[in-house]
Amino acid sequence: MRLDLLVRGGTVADGTGGPLRRADVGVVDGRIVLLPGDSPVVEVERTVDATGAIVAPGFIDVHTHSDAVTLLGAAGHELSRASVRQGVTVEICGNCGISLFPALPERMAPMRRQSEAQFGEQIGIFQSFEDFVRAQRAVPRANHLVSLVGHGTLRAGVIGYADRPGSPDELALMCDLLDRALTAGAAGLSTGLIYTPGTYADTSEVVALATVAARHAKPYVTHLRDEMSRVEEALEEAIAIARLSGAALHVSHHKTAGKHAWGRTARTMPRLAGLRAAGMDVTCDVYPYTAASTSLSAMLPPWANDGGIDALITRLRSPEQRERMRQAIREGVAGWENTVGNGGWDRISVACAPRHRAAEGRTVAEIAVERGSDPLDVAAELLIAERGEVTIISHSMREDDVQRVLTGSFSMIGSDGVPKPGHPHPRWAGTFARVLGRYVRDLGLLTIESAVHKMTGMAAERFGLAGRGVIRDGAHADLVVFDPGLVADGATYTDPLLPPGGVRTVVVAGEIVVADGADTGRHPGKVLST
Repeated sequence: MRLDLLVRGGTVADGTGGPLRRADVGVVDGRIVLLPGDSPVVEVERTVDATGAIVAPGFIDVHTHSDAVTLLGAAGHELSRASVRQGVTVEICGNCGISLFPALPERMAPMRRQSEAQFGEQIGIFQSFEDFVRAQRAVPRANHLVSLVGHGTLRAGVIGYADRPGSPDELALMCDLLDRALTAGAAGLSTGLIYTPGTYADTSEVVALATVAARHAKPYVTHLRDEMSRVEEALEEAIAIARLSGAALHVSHHKTAGKHAWGRTARTMPRLAGLRAAGMDVTCDVYPYTAASTSLSAMLPPWANDGGIDALITRLRSPEQRERMRQAIREGVAGWENTVGNGGWDRISVACAPRHRAAEGRTVAEIAVERGSDPLDVAAELLIAERGEVTIISHSMREDDVQRVLTGSFSMIGSDGVPKPGHPHPRWAGTFARVLGRYVRDLGLLTIESAVHKMTGMAAERFGLAGRGVIRDGAHADLVVFDPGLVADGATYTDPLLPPGGVRTVVVAGEIVVADGADTGRHPGKVLST
């Protein structure tokens, strides 16, 4: 037998959740050949010694915001490699209603400003999924990329950033653009119903779009309209959308954040489990941290963002408008997830502010005390100076809630990584190694088999990635070899791109992209269609 690669001497976690077993894994022309232990091989181009290690399918990060990281050029190189170093061979982007496509040509100019704020550079917006794929193919990448269609981008691409319902003709056009993208290979529909302009949509608009996804047998993936005090109400909206549309439901980064929602996973997880027992196709994902990350502008009431980034900047320059925002945070706004009101500015730290690096890693409250200023004024001045391009980290969750979601039988793993220069959340570089080290080995909350299943086979099944997420004959040769006694996250809030320990080898499309924990410089990754 001739093999391009042989991973020998390891214990296989095959991605199905089945028991560990001793086997060698061969690769021929980018596909797996599963061999019994100590089997004879006539010819091998390269052998990887996996003695004492677990051999698993490459990890699938089901929730990322890595849409543009490889398009950043040199500025995105280390960021893009951080995911691969922990064993991620497929990233699913386009989450939370934010993708880099589609749009009508006449809407693309104002959308570029929004893209700059969200992704860190003048990346632009693509008219179609096909245009997005062409741009990605023009740059090298180590692992594979899959994209959802973001509802917020779709809405901006047809309606713009105005706070109003879409007309019947506009909704029909949105449905048509979504249908085209899903036909071309996008993996599903995502919403971010706390983010503008997605938050301006009512339930019926989302149902109409999710119905299109259902026709393609692709999931409705949602960042709920509220993950704080109204999380259960927001979950019921998502359930209703799935029922009315017929689409499978996937709840993104499920959490109950803020002091008024702590502990509510004790109700939301049984609710989802009950729906599954009754036959509903519903899943969720989770990251293993008690802090979230998003844009600083999302800390402001929805009306402040009406009209897009430039309109927000204009409002922030007005003392009267700032006072309105202060009052909204203090008193709340009906239907708005008020992160600062539920936690405080002392729980909000600056992750990325390209022109104000000294602010990164510090809380808004700390900066305000230093300046003798009000925290909202600090946030406003930072957003103005950065033209809206500020990412934050919000320490808003409780560990027992994280563990309850993580151990759910229908939850999979997503980093929710936001790979932008600065001090990004360590989850981008640490999520998968942290689950295997802290929650499997140290706390014993998951077995290796179940954790790997959440990271591989379960994810592949949910997002229609045929032949991935499993180790079996003929499957795509995406693999990770890790030491179960040493695997651990290295990334911290201070140094967020530190590589993990214990990840020995990562294979993408049959090529070794990480060897002995170091990059090989290989770029076999591609954009996958579903």
